[in-house]
Amino acid sequence: MTSLQKARWLALLVPSALLAGAYGSQLIGGLYPCEMCWWQRYPHFAAIPLALTAFLLRRGPDKGRSFVWLAALAILVSGGIGVYHAGVEWGIFEGLTTCSAGGQAGASNADLLADIMATPLVRCDEVQWSFLGLSLAGWNALISIGAALVILWLSLKRPKTFA
Repeated sequence: MTSLQKARWLALLVPSALLAGAYGSQLIGGLYPCEMCWWQRYPHFAAIPLALTAFLLRRGPDKGRSFVWLAALAILVSGGIGVYHAGVEWGIFEGLTTCSAGGQAGASNADLLADIMATPLVRCDEVQWSFLGLSLAGWNALISIGAALVILWLSLKRPKTFA
Protein backbone atom coordinates (compact mmCIF):
# COMPACT_ATOMS: atom_id res chain seq x y z
CA MET A 1 0.00 0.00 0.00
CA THR A 2 1.41 3.39 -0.97
CA SER A 3 1.67 6.35 1.39
CA LEU A 4 -1.12 8.15 -0.43
CA GLN A 5 -3.40 5.13 -0.09
CA LYS A 6 -2.69 5.04 3.65
CA ALA A 7 -3.46 8.77 3.84
CA ARG A 8 -6.78 8.21 2.04
CA TRP A 9 -7.77 5.45 4.45
CA LEU A 10 -6.81 7.49 7.50
CA ALA A 11 -8.70 10.51 6.14
CA LEU A 12 -11.80 8.32 5.95
CA LEU A 13 -11.44 6.14 9.04
CA VAL A 14 -10.35 8.73 11.62
CA PRO A 15 -13.38 11.03 11.34
CA SER A 16 -15.69 8.02 10.98
CA ALA A 17 -14.30 6.46 14.16
CA LEU A 18 -14.40 9.73 16.10
CA LEU A 19 -18.01 10.38 15.06
CA ALA A 20 -18.94 6.79 15.93
CA GLY A 21 -17.37 7.31 19.35
CA ALA A 22 -19.17 10.62 19.83
CA TYR A 23 -22.54 9.16 18.89
CA GLY A 24 -21.84 6.01 20.91
CA SER A 25 -21.09 8.06 24.01
CA GLN A 26 -24.26 10.04 23.38
CA LEU A 27 -26.71 7.27 22.52
CA ILE A 28 -25.28 4.43 24.62
CA GLY A 29 -23.37 6.26 27.34
CA GLY A 30 -25.89 9.04 27.92
CA LEU A 31 -23.37 11.87 27.46
CA TYR A 32 -25.26 14.69 25.80
CA PRO A 33 -23.16 17.02 23.63
CA CYS A 34 -22.85 20.68 24.45
CA GLU A 35 -22.76 23.34 21.74
CA MET A 36 -18.97 23.16 21.40
CA CYS A 37 -19.12 19.36 21.13
CA TRP A 38 -21.31 19.84 18.08
CA TRP A 39 -18.83 22.32 16.64
CA GLN A 40 -16.17 19.58 16.79
CA ARG A 41 -18.37 17.15 14.89
CA TYR A 42 -19.11 19.41 11.89
CA PRO A 43 -15.57 19.28 10.38
CA HIS A 44 -15.59 15.49 10.70
CA PHE A 45 -18.90 15.44 8.82
CA ALA A 46 -17.12 17.38 6.04
CA ALA A 47 -13.99 15.20 6.10
CA ILE A 48 -15.82 11.96 5.28
CA PRO A 49 -17.21 12.98 1.84
CA LEU A 50 -13.89 14.67 1.04
CA ALA A 51 -12.04 11.43 1.77
CA LEU A 52 -14.56 9.43 -0.25
CA THR A 53 -14.02 11.83 -3.17
CA ALA A 54 -10.27 11.20 -2.86
CA PHE A 55 -10.99 7.49 -3.35
CA LEU A 56 -13.11 8.22 -6.43
CA LEU A 57 -10.43 10.44 -8.01
CA ARG A 58 -7.47 8.18 -7.26
CA ARG A 59 -6.77 7.54 -10.97
CA GLY A 60 -6.41 11.16 -12.14
CA PRO A 61 -3.19 13.15 -12.34
CA ASP A 62 -3.70 14.45 -8.80
CA LYS A 63 -4.72 10.95 -7.61
CA GLY A 64 -7.19 12.59 -5.22
CA ARG A 65 -4.35 14.11 -3.19
CA SER A 66 -6.00 17.54 -2.97
CA PHE A 67 -9.14 15.99 -1.46
CA VAL A 68 -7.00 14.12 1.06
CA TRP A 69 -5.48 17.48 2.01
CA LEU A 70 -8.95 19.04 2.37
CA ALA A 71 -10.08 16.13 4.54
CA ALA A 72 -6.93 16.51 6.66
CA LEU A 73 -7.62 20.23 6.98
CA ALA A 74 -11.18 19.53 8.15
CA ILE A 75 -9.88 17.03 10.71
CA LEU A 76 -7.29 19.59 11.85
CA VAL A 77 -10.04 22.22 12.29
CA SER A 78 -11.96 19.82 14.53
CA GLY A 79 -8.78 19.32 16.55
CA GLY A 80 -8.37 23.07 16.89
CA ILE A 81 -11.92 23.41 18.14
CA GLY A 82 -11.16 20.56 20.55
CA VAL A 83 -8.15 22.48 21.89
CA TYR A 84 -10.36 25.52 22.46
CA HIS A 85 -13.11 23.44 24.09
CA ALA A 86 -10.62 21.69 26.39
CA GLY A 87 -9.22 25.11 27.27
CA VAL A 88 -12.72 26.26 28.20
CA GLU A 89 -13.13 23.16 30.38
CA TRP A 90 -9.81 23.89 32.14
CA GLY A 91 -10.70 27.58 32.59
CA ILE A 92 -7.97 28.83 30.21
CA PHE A 93 -10.41 30.38 27.73
CA GLU A 94 -13.82 31.94 28.24
CA GLY A 95 -16.55 29.81 26.71
CA LEU A 96 -20.02 30.68 25.56
CA THR A 97 -21.45 33.60 27.47
CA THR A 98 -24.95 33.47 26.03
CA CYS A 99 -27.63 30.80 25.89
CA SER A 100 -26.81 28.35 23.14
CA ALA A 101 -30.16 26.58 23.16
CA GLY A 102 -31.77 26.40 19.76
CA GLY A 103 -35.36 26.99 18.93
CA GLN A 104 -37.80 26.69 16.08
CA ALA A 105 -38.46 29.82 14.05
CA GLY A 106 -42.04 31.00 14.42
CA ALA A 107 -42.75 28.83 17.47
CA SER A 108 -44.82 30.25 20.30
CA ASN A 109 -43.22 31.20 23.59
CA ALA A 110 -44.86 28.20 25.25
CA ASP A 111 -43.45 25.86 22.60
CA LEU A 112 -39.99 27.40 22.96
CA LEU A 113 -40.12 27.03 26.72
CA ALA A 114 -41.29 23.41 26.46
CA ASP A 115 -38.46 22.71 23.98
CA ILE A 116 -35.88 24.27 26.30
CA MET A 117 -37.21 22.43 29.34
CA ALA A 118 -37.10 19.08 27.52
CA THR A 119 -33.51 19.56 26.37
CA PRO A 120 -30.78 18.36 28.74
CA LEU A 121 -28.70 21.29 30.00
CA VAL A 122 -25.05 20.60 29.22
CA ARG A 123 -22.47 23.24 29.99
CA CYS A 124 -19.43 23.60 27.74
CA ASP A 125 -17.14 24.37 30.66
CA GLU A 126 -17.86 21.19 32.63
CA VAL A 127 -16.18 17.86 31.88
CA GLN A 128 -18.74 15.06 31.62
CA TRP A 129 -16.21 12.25 31.22
CA SER A 130 -12.43 11.97 31.27
CA PHE A 131 -9.77 9.32 30.79
CA LEU A 132 -6.16 9.78 31.87
CA GLY A 133 -6.95 13.39 32.73
CA LEU A 134 -8.28 14.30 29.27
CA SER A 135 -11.91 15.04 28.46
CA LEU A 136 -13.57 13.97 25.24
CA ALA A 137 -12.69 17.38 23.80
CA GLY A 138 -9.06 16.85 24.76
CA TRP A 139 -9.00 13.39 23.21
CA ASN A 140 -10.60 14.73 20.04
CA ALA A 141 -7.94 17.47 19.90
CA LEU A 142 -5.09 15.01 20.40
CA ILE A 143 -6.36 12.40 17.95
CA SER A 144 -7.55 14.86 15.30
CA ILE A 145 -4.42 17.01 15.23
CA GLY A 146 -2.14 13.98 15.30
CA ALA A 147 -4.09 12.19 12.56
CA ALA A 148 -4.26 15.30 10.37
CA LEU A 149 -0.50 15.74 10.57
CA VAL A 150 0.10 12.06 9.75
CA ILE A 151 -2.34 12.25 6.80
CA LEU A 152 -0.60 15.34 5.44
CA TRP A 153 2.83 13.76 5.90
CA LEU A 154 1.76 10.54 4.17
CA SER A 155 0.12 12.42 1.30
CA LEU A 156 3.25 14.50 0.70
CA LYS A 157 5.62 11.56 0.90
CA ARG A 158 6.93 10.56 -2.51
CA PRO A 159 7.01 6.89 -3.50
CA LYS A 160 10.42 5.26 -3.38
CA THR A 161 11.98 4.59 -6.76
CA PHE A 162 14.56 1.89 -7.15
CA ALA A 163 17.33 2.40 -9.70
